Amino acid sequence: MKRTLGMLALAAVLLQPASMFGEKKHRYYDRDRHDWHEWNDRENRAYRHWLMEERRERQFRDYGRLRAERQREYWRWRHDHQDWR
Repeated sequence: MKRTLGMLALAAVLLQPASMFGEKKHRYYDRDRHDWHEWNDRENRAYRHWLMEERRERQFRDYGRLRAERQREYWRWRHDHQDWR
């Protein structure tokens, strides 16, 4: 009986969604300013604005897939628009 309860408790812990343990935070380094930026919802909205409105892209492109120069271009824009939403 104890063994069965132990197995059920272990299964319950292992089957919990990963969100219960917290999400992994993504951070990106800005070479020009020598600082780190945490990628959160606010940063995601700013990036989408920059990509679609400022750069006039026709489709969304994940930040991690941009070339290094485009990433640096984004951080330059972001430092100039820190109050953006």
